[in-house]
Order: sequence, then structure tokens, then C-alpha cells
Amino acid sequence: MKKVLLPTDFSANAWNAITYALEFFKNDKCSFYILNTYSPAFYRMDYAMGGPAFSGIPDPMIDNSMLGLENTLKDIKKRFPNPKHQFHTLSAFNILTDEINEVVEREDIDMVIMGTQGATGAKEVLFGSNTVFVMRKSNVPVLAIPEGYRFKEIKSILFPTDYLTFYKRREVKPLVEITKMCKAKLTVLHVVEEFELSEKQEVNKEFLDECLEGVDHEFKEIRKQYMPNAVQEYIAGHDYDMLAMMNRKHSFLERLLLRQNVDSIGFHIKIPFLVMRDTAKISK
Repeated sequence: MKKVLLPTDFSANAWNAITYALEFFKNDKCSFYILNTYSPAFYRMDYAMGGPAFSGIPDPMIDNSMLGLENTLKDIKKRFPNPKHQFHTLSAFNILTDEINEVVEREDIDMVIMGTQGATGAKEVLFGSNTVFVMRKSNVPVLAIPEGYRFKEIKSILFPTDYLTFYKRREVKPLVEITKMCKAKLTVLHVVEEFELSEKQEVNKEFLDECLEGVDHEFKEIRKQYMPNAVQEYIAGHDYDMLAMMNRKHSFLERLLLRQNVDSIGFHIKIPFLVMRDTAKISK
């Protein structure tokens, strides 16, 4: 049974991501963990003694968190009844990214699905700060759902790469599983900015082809000067339902997540965005 973590701040964007997840895995047996974290505006001494539950001093933040999770679960069961789905609600006094990592390890989570913005999301920002931190730090795949994006069947997935990584099969596995599950076609896109592929890049490309065995996939190459614009233009010119990338140090994606001003990047994602951890060594 697949285990999926759904962080929520009870915003419309968070609910939209939850409904996407329920539709995405509607045919699969899944255990969903709905997580809300909170932290007080000022530190209370009773937290040092074990928290309000220990001290007996009421805390409205806990009450709001528990009530929000209860209402979310009621809405899910009312609008998305599915005997294949199980649900667990988690309320925690913690920083969201830290709690996500703890839950992922403790519950052996397979994937995190969350919205790109929170309750105070600004449209000029590519991702909300929480989403960025989760993408950068998560050891499991993170699927970010853009604000207002409604679920539709996934028929085509775009996977940009520079072939600088000798991929690990286990880190490509989530992309393989999703592509097969959706019976989609995967396009591996290489943006040529300066030079032709090196010998090691050719080797990495061949191994990636092996990793994608059994997947309907194709390799494409375009010549553009700037990677972000090239990817965005390619998405705009084709009908893709998901963008997938590997996140590793010094990659285009890491630079993208570190620089949050869309005007300076010229990059905005309007389709679900799958980020997978890449721990392989870079080869040139």
C-alpha cells in the first residue's frame, strides 16, 4: 500500500492539492497522512514542560489545528468516498519541513503532495517558502500542485535533463512508476546551451534509457541559450500534464529554488511539478 503525506494549512490551495492526490491515486490502495503543523506567536513556558496537553493550559492553536483536520477529513469522506483509501490525521507543534522529514521517516512515506502556495501565497512568487524548503530537503519525491489546477488524466510527462548524472534506478523509479500507472508518454528533454554531449553524458543517457525500460518514452533535444526559458517555451508549445525534475546540488532546479523572483528567472510552472532527490555524482 502506497503511503502519501498531505501537508495542509487549511488554505484553498492546500485543499486543491489534497483533492488532486485523491483523484491521482483513486485506483490505488493508499494510506494518506494529513498533516498540519503550528507554532505559537510567542513561546509559552508550558511547551518546555511537555506542551498544553501536559500542563492542562488550553491553547487555541491546538484546538484550531485539530478542528481543521477533523473538518478536512469530513469533507474528504463526503466528497471522495473510496474504500481503497485510508486516512490518518497528524497535528504537530513543529516547523513544517522538520515535521515532514520526521513523518516521512517514521511512517515510511512514499511521496509528499502539496500546493505551491499557502494561505498567504503571493502570485509573483514561484513557490511558497514551505514548498521550496520541502522540495530542497525531502528524501522522497514531492509533487507540487499549482494554485487552482484541476486534476486531469496524465497522458504526457516532460523530464528535462543535462545528462550530467549517472542516475540511480531507485531515484528514477518514482517517475517510472507514475508513467506506467498513468499509461503516459515520457519525453526526456535535453537543452543544448553550448556544447555537444560529452562521452560521459552519452553513457549517462544510455543508462537512463535502460532505467526507463518498459516506459513509453522518447528523447528530444533543443538548442536554446537559457535553460529555464527553453523548458517553459517547450511546455507552452506542447500539451504536457506533468513536469518532472531531479534535484541535485548546483543544478538548474536548485538555482531555481534558491532564487524566488519569477521576473528574474522568467519561469513559471502551471502544471503539476514532480521533484525527485538526486544523490548521484555529477560526471562531465
